Amino acid sequence: MEKEQKVYAVFQAISDGYDMANERVSLGLHTGWKRAAARAVTTSIPAGGRVLDLCCGTGDMTALLLEMAPDLRIVGLDFSPNMLARAKERFAENERVALIRGNAMALPFEGKRFDAAVISFGLRNTADYGRVLREMTRVVRRGGTVCCLDSFRPESRLVQPFYDLYFSGLMPLIGGGLARRWEYRWLCESTRAFLSAEGLSGLMQSSGLERITGTSFLFGACSLRTGYRGGSGSDEDLE
Repeated sequence: MEKEQKVYAVFQAISDGYDMANERVSLGLHTGWKRAAARAVTTSIPAGGRVLDLCCGTGDMTALLLEMAPDLRIVGLDFSPNMLARAKERFAENERVALIRGNAMALPFEGKRFDAAVISFGLRNTADYGRVLREMTRVVRRGGTVCCLDSFRPESRLVQPFYDLYFSGLMPLIGGGLARRWEYRWLCESTRAFLSAEGLSGLMQSSGLERITGTSFLFGACSLRTGYRGGSGSDEDLE
């Protein structure tokens, strides 16, 4: 519960300048990474498919999905009211987008409702990674797509010192300035405590996903993992 409360406080506090801060701290690269995740979704599901954008934040992933496939029907879910308020402003006139507040570890949907589920830079902020992945798997149809995009500490010993210098020292100031630097330290803390990219692949497989593929960016500081729900077993097996 302590982690949930901390994450909630962080995102409530930084919602106003979140999109611009992401541009700064990722050196403008995060949109390209999210575009790769959106492409993995849109190329694997039928036209007019249903997509869950989990931990949707201000809705930038939803916007990229619609840019690539305007006929999609998207449900965005987040637990921060302030982040959702920004997303609702963005999609106020788009009837193909529904935005709701909810808990990623207990999704308010019946099984097999979506063709795909995507989570970008959100899984490491949850209290139980496996539970979230099992929920994502549960709500997609058989053969449906689950995409996870997140940040990781590079495994290369040559890269790690530069990564640590940037993320521990410079990034909080670049993202939040003097006023919000402590909130942006959470990015470094949560990434250090997160799984490795290969560990994420293994957890996705144990959550009922098959044919896991991975693509890494910026020397492994970001990675996209994609899997597909298997065709055997029951929804109850994923509980």
